[in-house]
Amino acid sequence: MSGRISDIYGEGTPHPRGTTWPARVDLHLEPGLGESDVDSWVQSACLLCSNGCGCDIAVKDGRMVGVRGRATDVVNHGRLGPKGLYGSTAWASSPDRLTRPLVREGGRLVETDWETAMGRIVERSKDLLERKGPLSHGFYTTGQLFIEEYYALAVIGKAGLGTPHMDGNTRLCTATAAAAFKESFGADGQPGSYTDIEHCDAIFLFGHNMAETQTVLWARILDRTRGEDPPKVVCVDPRRTLVADEAERTGGVHLAPRVGTNLALMNGLTRELFANGWVDEEWVGAHTLGVDDLRSTVEPYTPEHVADICGVEPDDVRRAARIFGASTGVLSTVLQGFYQSHQATASAVAVHNLHLLRGMIGRPGAGVLQMNGQPTAQNNRECGADGDLPGFRNWDNVKHVQQLADAWNVDPMTIPHWAPPTHAMQIFRYAETGSIELLWISATNPAVSMPESARIRKILSGDQCFVVVQDLFLTETAELADVVLPAAGWGEKTGTFTNVNRTVHLSDKAVDPPGEARSDLDIFLMYADRMGFTDKDGAPLITWRTPEEVFDAWRAVTAGRPVDYTGLSYGLLRGPTGIPWPVNEEHPDGTDRLYGDAVFPTDTDYCETYGHDLATGGTVTEEEHRAKAPGGRAFLKGAPYVPAHEEPSDEFPLLYTTGRTVYHFHTRTKTGRARSLHDAAPDAWVELSVPDAERLGIAEGDWVCVESPRGAIEVRARVGQVMEGAVFAPFHYGHWDPSGLASDAEHRLANELTMTIWDPVSKQPYFKTAACRVTKVRDGDGPAPAPTNTASRPARGQLPATAGGDPTSSRVLDETPTYNLDPSQHAAGAHPSRVKAAVEGLKDAAADIVTGRS
Repeated sequence: MSGRISDIYGEGTPHPRGTTWPARVDLHLEPGLGESDVDSWVQSACLLCSNGCGCDIAVKDGRMVGVRGRATDVVNHGRLGPKGLYGSTAWASSPDRLTRPLVREGGRLVETDWETAMGRIVERSKDLLERKGPLSHGFYTTGQLFIEEYYALAVIGKAGLGTPHMDGNTRLCTATAAAAFKESFGADGQPGSYTDIEHCDAIFLFGHNMAETQTVLWARILDRTRGEDPPKVVCVDPRRTLVADEAERTGGVHLAPRVGTNLALMNGLTRELFANGWVDEEWVGAHTLGVDDLRSTVEPYTPEHVADICGVEPDDVRRAARIFGASTGVLSTVLQGFYQSHQATASAVAVHNLHLLRGMIGRPGAGVLQMNGQPTAQNNRECGADGDLPGFRNWDNVKHVQQLADAWNVDPMTIPHWAPPTHAMQIFRYAETGSIELLWISATNPAVSMPESARIRKILSGDQCFVVVQDLFLTETAELADVVLPAAGWGEKTGTFTNVNRTVHLSDKAVDPPGEARSDLDIFLMYADRMGFTDKDGAPLITWRTPEEVFDAWRAVTAGRPVDYTGLSYGLLRGPTGIPWPVNEEHPDGTDRLYGDAVFPTDTDYCETYGHDLATGGTVTEEEHRAKAPGGRAFLKGAPYVPAHEEPSDEFPLLYTTGRTVYHFHTRTKTGRARSLHDAAPDAWVELSVPDAERLGIAEGDWVCVESPRGAIEVRARVGQVMEGAVFAPFHYGHWDPSGLASDAEHRLANELTMTIWDPVSKQPYFKTAACRVTKVRDGDGPAPAPTNTASRPARGQLPATAGGDPTSSRVLDETPTYNLDPSQHAAGAHPSRVKAAVEGLKDAAADIVTGRS
């Protein structure tokens, strides 16, 4: 039974424009269990993509045994995707969970107790503070913790230690989204809402394969495009994805620009709005600044010029622009195809320009979603664990710094604000040189996910830096650490988190973590206690003991800021649905979309940044910003296109780009332990176009070597849907192989080939613009292990349909590994069910739904 592995989106519920998305409740339980067998259902929301689907965790005999979508939640109306259904709980009882701390002795990791492990960290930390000061400490975190944990870490780093060296893997994922919002609107925060899908007449997806990255949100779009009065879809992607198929089916456009040329395309679309009189001149004059400079910047980008640069048809550029210019309501979404590519921030800002020129923001059906890739990336940015100041404050504004100093009762000079926060790429460079001598990594796996990953593993395994890792499993990164701390995961702790469209959910603890594992919050508080951090009066800096106490402290810090949580509480969040911020006296029920009044947080004394030059990253000073007198107006900003850092050459004639598959999340720490998800996409592959494969003598399933100037991988080839001249590789696969069947697990890391190059504004690294060559190594003995029902489907011929293993199987590992690891070795289906849901708070009654099919 393959269930929702083969049928990714489940049964559709098409509906007309302007009507509420019908509810549909999805359910998965372990074999032999029915809903009546469950001891309790515990409120939560899914953490396996950024959509933030409300759900309940099924608990029986002290174990998590399944999940059920929450029909009353505004985000998903009861639906869950394949990762949420099968991957949410499978990992929790995996026999290789970390249950005791580990320390390195004689080159090997050995089990120890918490006092010994934390004592070793604290001893090193205090010694470094005394000898070198706070700049000796660095923190690299994630997009998967809770608000309470991010905020605690931010206070420890900024007010306890005083280090600017804090960032997360959100730098790899959503940094460009945050940067683009700041540049255009003055502060971070999604303007749009998922409900815009119900009201728009066009949907533009820029570098966003939503069909695989946010499956429930894509199901929401399909229910509009398959209903009455459907929107047109425009897809910008170098692969022919399911999104591209829907674009053509709806009478939209699939634009497949050459990798690294997004900004040229965006400049061309913007020029067409000016050239055809599709600009709302009155609205632009009243609510924006910079229109004349933008018009001048984009003037050279005629459709023909764009076609020469991007390899698209001039008429397709005109047609896409006409759809935007003639529509009454456009929803745009943006993701890694823009964020991780050349001129990332400028390209993302160009999406805002289109909406501002048309006055399409802040009203139903007209909005922007600069998507996140991770479920709690928004909170890392809000709370300041990514280096920014909590509450979307401006590190260059002394009044903002003083507000935090008052809240924490510390000297403002303790809070690092003398220079921009240190971004992740710099943090790892400082760790490489020994400037940072203690690097604390939580809930992420940079040995697989960072660019030029062989270099990262060498840094982590070296003697120049003491590495602490806290995680659920012995990941490729944890293998290299000096101390490993066992963490509690989702469902094993209580906390709050915020999804892409600002909706805040509460996740209650459902079960106890295994062994001696502790929540990330408890781990951070243990460190703070042992370090003895104090405020300026000598009292303990941190006095919170419970997640709710931390949340209340966080709420207070957000008062008066764009990200206002003051009206929220745990009690309110235990209601039928998540609630989008800001929530305060003015908006007691939350805020569906921002900027309905066309007033933006750009005032010099209020904004989160004074801005940057999009081409160079040069900063705008406070005086320059104040001279513009923005007064709540948005900024129209542009930049000319320039070629990418690494262009194809005779030696490396192809362009290499990385991405995701629907069945896995990040480096598979959780999804790889769900049998059905693992079996659907068990091993790495690369995708070539038909012309490139024929020219290179490569057939489906052949083993190929893909090389860049930095490294190589050896995997099987899918002759598929990528554009000619490009090579696509999923980045999920590291050394860890849960099945033991991968032929060469040491040589399948997609990020071996990527570059240590980043955007000048967002500092997000470029994963999608490397040059490469592909050579055949040997014949294959079957098709590539790529799914056949996604963008990775073959271009020709029939292959077996993708079907996961038995979806009732909770894990693939059947033994617990030992921890005798030498870092030098690594340096170089839903259960078929019909659920009747009485949907309180939704206009449409829930229909009977099949949540999985044989």
